[in-house]
Amino acid sequence: MHASIKMKAAAAALAVAGALGAVHEAAAQAGEIFVPVLVYRTGAYAPNGVPWADGFVDYLKLVNERDGGVNGIKLAFEECETGYATDRGVECYERLKSKKPVAVNPLSTGITFALTEKVAADKIVLMTTGYGRSESADGSVFAWNFPLLGTYWSAADMLVQHVAKKGSLKGKKIALVYHDSPYGKEPIKVLEEHAKKHGFNFIKLPVTHPGVEQKATWLQIRQQRPDYVFLWGWGVMNSTSIKEAIAVSYPRLQMFGVWWSSAEPDVIPAEAAAKGYNGITLGHSNERSAPVHRDMLKHLYDKGKGTASKKELVGDVLYNRGMLSALLLVESIKSAQGKYGKRVVTGEEVRWGAENLNLDAGRIKALGVEGMMQPLKTSCRDHEGVRKGRVHTWDGTTWSYTSDWYEADSKFLRPLIEAQAKAYAAEKKITPRDCSKEK
Repeated sequence: MHASIKMKAAAAALAVAGALGAVHEAAAQAGEIFVPVLVYRTGAYAPNGVPWADGFVDYLKLVNERDGGVNGIKLAFEECETGYATDRGVECYERLKSKKPVAVNPLSTGITFALTEKVAADKIVLMTTGYGRSESADGSVFAWNFPLLGTYWSAADMLVQHVAKKGSLKGKKIALVYHDSPYGKEPIKVLEEHAKKHGFNFIKLPVTHPGVEQKATWLQIRQQRPDYVFLWGWGVMNSTSIKEAIAVSYPRLQMFGVWWSSAEPDVIPAEAAAKGYNGITLGHSNERSAPVHRDMLKHLYDKGKGTASKKELVGDVLYNRGMLSALLLVESIKSAQGKYGKRVVTGEEVRWGAENLNLDAGRIKALGVEGMMQPLKTSCRDHEGVRKGRVHTWDGTTWSYTSDWYEADSKFLRPLIEAQAKAYAAEKKITPRDCSKEK
């Protein structure tokens, strides 16, 4: 029943999007702050793109409906369909930047790579919540990129920590089944370094877009029988991987997805056979009863203003991800207003706000997301803010946490981040900021 509801809901969401066109509010008028919403509600990545977009848009709507905007300033937004294609994402950005957006969150590492230089020139914040360029955690070089809540290098490090707790990794095999794109390739460097450190054999298995043909990949898994499989997929690739694992009898208990490969659309198509599959979380899972969820139902869904096709989808993993991504954008705007005044702020001012976020436990509770986000503090040196996660496991019906908190090892990762950021700065002729002088 659960699977049927989810699949029908996804189909309904696509039908609504097709019938009505892009979800949008009027372009920013005088006295409003404009936020472009790059989404993909169609194509092979729609099963995962739709819930994220619903959560992101709903939080913007909630701020307008419940709070009257950000300190009295309404948020205007407009969706633009990218289909997860980098060229279409750039087209959306170029079209919408004339409306003077303060920030953009493209939900694509490929688009992030394409926009990194553009946003710096245009003075628009590039928020990549839980994705993007891992080296952009170094704000001295990447002043406009904010991979808030966690990078792929942090995710890979935490997954290695988790499997290492089960016993020595020396002589063992870890396979990475990854989307053959900038996104999927991100964790390779860190996993290669960990292979040297721990003495395990690292097997790289790329999967071509869109990921529906993986039989050759899983034939290799069956032949090599790695001790663990890490999945770095997206869209239909994820559910296909799990189905292929079942076909070759690879234990789901030994599979661990990144936080973009461990949500409801990834496991529901495999039904009960997905039981035991795991993923590292981005600080949250499928919490549904937080104060923010109650507010969503009260202020939006009870009034017929919700974005998702059914209110039961409020609280799914990727809905929460989109919601928290928008929350961090709004908090960056508030941070900027705290310094520059409660008015329409510019992208440059929001960049300062994002670089000076300080969301402690009290603030997180006040925002209604206690238990879904760990305290986060950014700075010129650190644009990631926090790098913590837990493992959650699919029990055939829902997700449940199955580990304590992990924190990515900064002593291990920071030198890698700085080395790659330094190389980028040299290539692009960027003079890194002196963070000791930033306030």
